[in-house]
Amino acid sequence: MSFVPTDPLGLDELLSPEDLAIRDTVRGWATDRVLPQIADWYERGELPAIRELARELGGIGALGMSLQGYGCAGASAVQYGLACLELEAADSGIRSLVSVQGSLAMYAIHRYGSEEQKQRWLPGMAAGEMIGCFGLTEPDVGSDPAAMRTYAKRDGTDWVLNGRKMWITNGSVAAVAVVWAQTDEGIRGFAVPTDSAGFSAPEIKHKWSLRASVTSELVMDDVRLPADAVLPGVTGLKGPLGCLSHARYGIIWGSMGAARASFEAALDYAKTREQFGKPIGGFQLTQAKLADMALELHKGILLAHHLGRRMDAGTLRPEQISFGKLNNVREAIDICRTARTILGANGISLEYPVMRHATNLESVLTYEGTVEMHQLVLGKALTGLDAFR
Repeated sequence: MSFVPTDPLGLDELLSPEDLAIRDTVRGWATDRVLPQIADWYERGELPAIRELARELGGIGALGMSLQGYGCAGASAVQYGLACLELEAADSGIRSLVSVQGSLAMYAIHRYGSEEQKQRWLPGMAAGEMIGCFGLTEPDVGSDPAAMRTYAKRDGTDWVLNGRKMWITNGSVAAVAVVWAQTDEGIRGFAVPTDSAGFSAPEIKHKWSLRASVTSELVMDDVRLPADAVLPGVTGLKGPLGCLSHARYGIIWGSMGAARASFEAALDYAKTREQFGKPIGGFQLTQAKLADMALELHKGILLAHHLGRRMDAGTLRPEQISFGKLNNVREAIDICRTARTILGANGISLEYPVMRHATNLESVLTYEGTVEMHQLVLGKALTGLDAFR
């Protein structure tokens, strides 16, 4: 059997025909619909076709794809991971659109919502007809969500919601916002229709990362909600943290997509760019870089596969998700930076994907748990000692 540079460990052999079909479907969609325009979208700092893209993603079953029922695909965790990898190989902003829709907003409603809430929101979200967002992070509260200031107070049978959320993907285009707030009985989640009086979502501009993504602030000024807006299935931080674990799992795969795209760009470039009379891929230093990049890329994909199998078996622990996110995003950034050195000055050009992926990954590195938070999660698991407090 011959050596395959794009699959040096033979990892495709771990995939079933259905896995491969799903991967190829998502890859084909991203190649046709995203790659021809992504550099322009990134340079302009906008995602102008987001509603159309959401409907197309719904059409191929990519939204909430690992959830059961309500129009969701019911795919395996590994299949969902493969989709995240292919989407992020196109751009992190596209994978973020899918992750926030499926692994945060839809997952929260599916896991913690009432049957009425599921019927109201999930079918339209699975089809991409309605977009959702997830409001946890606040302007002054990032890694310590227990200190959130957003508050929901009972007023008769209604709730009145006040507060701010920050760095919210999909916020300005969402039909429903899953908002987490302090209440007299603990932290609760609310399915908030974004056309509610007092709710607004101004878009955040001037980003140098995730530029082809809609990022917003959520502003809630005396937003009055009926009693059935609250998610009945959970009270406390375990609700939003459970959603974050599901989304972080997708990042473990997705980051390897960004890394793969950058590695492949560097490999192709090294085989055609000539210096000193031969392709730069024929020089020892370049080959050493490519070998090290390939090692970390395919080790990261193998780690994602392993964690995906554990999720499918119901044995994946939050600490293991931290293990995967910490390793894979960190290594993906290093792969992008090394790829940029192979491309030289061309590495900063939007004609190549490397710098775009590198800058996107700077956001992926810190959202849904910073490096330090995942280090402390693992540190606590390893020592039994809590360094958070």
